[in-house]
Parts: sequence; C-alpha cells; structure tokens
Amino acid sequence: MDISFQDAHRKYGTSIFSVMAKPISALCNLGCIYCYYLEKSELYKGKVSMKMSDEVLEAFVKQYIESQHLPEVEFVWQGGEPALAGLDFYKKAVALQRKYQGNKTIINSFQTNGTILNYEWCRFFAHHDFLIGLSIDGPEKLHNQNRRFKKGAGTFRQVMNAVGLLRKNNVRFNTLTTVNSENVNYPVEVYNFLKSMGSQYMQFLPIVEQEAQADVSLKLISPAYEGLANITSWSVEPLAYGKFLSGVFDQWVKKDVGRHFVQIFDSTLANWINVAPALCVFQKTCGEAAVIESNGDLYSCDHFVYPENYLGNILETHMNDLMKSKQQINFGFAKETMLPEKCHNCGFKHICNGGCPKNRTVKTMEVEKNLNYLCEGYQYFYNHVEPYMNFMANELRNQRSPANVMNFE
Repeated sequence: MDISFQDAHRKYGTSIFSVMAKPISALCNLGCIYCYYLEKSELYKGKVSMKMSDEVLEAFVKQYIESQHLPEVEFVWQGGEPALAGLDFYKKAVALQRKYQGNKTIINSFQTNGTILNYEWCRFFAHHDFLIGLSIDGPEKLHNQNRRFKKGAGTFRQVMNAVGLLRKNNVRFNTLTTVNSENVNYPVEVYNFLKSMGSQYMQFLPIVEQEAQADVSLKLISPAYEGLANITSWSVEPLAYGKFLSGVFDQWVKKDVGRHFVQIFDSTLANWINVAPALCVFQKTCGEAAVIESNGDLYSCDHFVYPENYLGNILETHMNDLMKSKQQINFGFAKETMLPEKCHNCGFKHICNGGCPKNRTVKTMEVEKNLNYLCEGYQYFYNHVEPYMNFMANELRNQRSPANVMNFE
C-alpha cells in the first residue's frame, strides 16, 4: 500500500533511527550453515572492495552523528565477521567519532563470532567500553552443528576462549543465540549453558529462511518473491519455536527475573503494558533500523538487503534524507497496513504486531497473504506466559517489582 507520503511522514517520520554497519560486508571466516548474509557478496562481486574505505567510514560516522537528536549515539558493527576489518579500522572509527561527536555520548556495539578475538582486541574493547554481542548457539554439541569454519571444523572452543578473554579484561558482553532446527528441542540445556558462561543478556533469534527453487543469484529470497520456494531444512518449526521460548521462560520466571534478561521476554512485557518495545520485530511499524554496506549503500533493513530495498549511497545523498525518503517510510508503514484479517482478529495482535515482515510468508485459509510463518509458535508462547505477564504488568502498574513473579503460584 503506497500511502500519502505527507500523512505517513506526519505519523511515522522520525529523526531517531539506527543504522547497522557492515564494514566488511558479507565476508566471514566461518561458513555457518544457516547464515542469511554470506551470499550478499553476490551483490558486489567484482564491483567494489568488501572492506569499507576511509572515505565511506568518515562519511558514515559524520552523517550518523549529525542525524541523531538524542544525547547518546550507538554505533552497531556487524558482518559477516566485523573483526575481519582489522583492529586499525576500529581505531580510526573511534577517532572519527571523537572528531564529530560534539556534546553527544558515543556507544559502540560489536557483534562477533568470537573466533578472531585475542588479548589485543579485548584490551581495545575494554579501553573504549565496547559492548560485545557474542554469537553462540548453546553447548558444544549444539553450537558446532551449524557454527563451523569453512572447512567444517566446529568453533565452540575458540568462542569459549573469547569468553575467557572478555571476562578477564572486564569487557561487557551479551549473547545472540539462533534458534534453529538443531537446538530448538533443548531450551533448558541452552538457557542453563548461557547462564553458566556468564551471559546476563540473551537474544534468541529464530532462523526462518526461504530458498528459491529457481536458479537465482540470491537463493535466500524475500517474502515478495513470487516464484516457487521452500523453507530451508535448518529453519525452526513454528510450534517448536513457541515451545522453546516457553521452556526458557519456565526456567527464567522461577528464579532469574531481574538477574538475567531475555530480550523477547522484555519486549513481550513492554507490549503487555502498552509501552513500545525495544525489539523492532514487535513494534507496530518498522523502517527505523537500516543497514549500511561497506561501500556506503544503504538498505531498508538488515533482513531486506535486496535490490528492491536499496535506498541510495551516503556518498551521494545524506543518510538522513535517505531514511526520511518516501520509499523508506512506506516500507515501515507496510508492516501495519499489510496485516491479514487473521492478525486483526487475534487477541495477541497488540503483543506481536504481526512479527517481522521478513517472516510473513504464509497464506491464511482465507488466502490472505502476509501471515507470519511463526504465528503458531507465538500464539503458543503468549498463551503459555499470559498469567505471568498479567501478574508482572499489575506489579508495574502498582510500582512494584516484576521480579515478584518468582513468588507467583
């Protein structure tokens, strides 16, 4: 639906947005079986260097700080594997942040597979207070099922070595765990392992990918693809995902509320009390979290790096103008306007808001498009946690701690 640009801008236009940086594009030293980004190198094959140039880096840092109207500006570095850009690259980035920050506070987050990190990296992270997001899928057997080096060897031991170095150097870190066809049946084991390694902040990212049957350059296709496609073998089953979240929740709600933080639980509670959640997946609209490729190309979202979602290049157009463009606003607005009737009739619509548009690949029985592939799992999870969420919501309304839910029977 192509809404009035003026109406959309008044309702949804904002000067607050985030841009995830891909300084090394899709390059990675791993060959994770489920990775959705490795093949993005096909977009630039033979055309540009896969490492962000000094010119693009400075333009990105300058424009991003200029575009933010909050006292804190967060830079998120991701890949591929962002450490492949080299430590000197991030020293330049930090110097440029100081050059352009003015009175603003700069925050840096760095999502990594951990296998390249050494003492020098960790000292740098500690000195500049980087928050590290560490990708790990659970205990060794589960982690090594998918997260492997290109020649096939598992990466678990290298990741755990990185954990030791991060902790030794007092570097803050959280964990990103993909929930896939291998580890989805082990919620308790995964959760307890993450706690044991020192993770206080956990993200659980469901793996959902469609693979085109046709011979196309990007095999993992967007929901807009109209050809024949299959859900990949490594994708999580919807109901199994709901049971995984519920299994983790049952452990967390008994003894870990306020001690360990699970992103999807926080976002669910936020929507339960009508507060906008931090996780974009469950917000009413999207379009405020773009991604910049190594050559300065800006795309609508990390999960929509496709030619049709290309916004422009920051060396030609300021990123602030690209993020406020008609194309980007319509992209964000479509999250709400394209919901099927089944979503509007669902009692959990205000909690889920249709989930991530990337996963809206299912037709309803009424042959409406855009139902989220994970719908069955979300409904299972929300029904499971409803009494606890109601209890915590009531505690917050009465200015009491939601951690009191641990005494709830």
